[in-house]
Amino acid sequence: MATPAFEEIVEDFEFLDDWEDRYRHVIDQGKAMEPLDDALKVPATKVHGCASQVWLHPVIDAGVFRFDGDSDALIVRGLIAVLRSLYNGLPVGEVPKVDAGGELARLGLNDHLSAQRSNGLRSMIERIREVARENA
Repeated sequence: MATPAFEEIVEDFEFLDDWEDRYRHVIDQGKAMEPLDDALKVPATKVHGCASQVWLHPVIDAGVFRFDGDSDALIVRGLIAVLRSLYNGLPVGEVPKVDAGGELARLGLNDHLSAQRSNGLRSMIERIREVARENA
């Protein structure tokens, strides 16, 4: 059920030999994202439960889900980019059905993130699902 953009990240990871290269690739994904407008970095878009500051700004247009996001930590910006590749462009009703844990496990992220980062990632996923359920 993964999007073509997420499948591209999976393929990229298959060519990277070690976790340090994969980690750098995730960071590069975050660096390639447009920064979130400061006007959107408000309490309503802030994700709680993350070690760093994280903002997610979802947009549902014609039943299609997408979100933009930002963080003050490079690796977290990269994780946001990975989540965007997983969810952006899906029909809003499909978003809660995505097995995010299973898809992210394909990248080996679960084995290499600190407990705090893993908790933050779960918090971001839950926020995404919550918004989608409210707007489905």
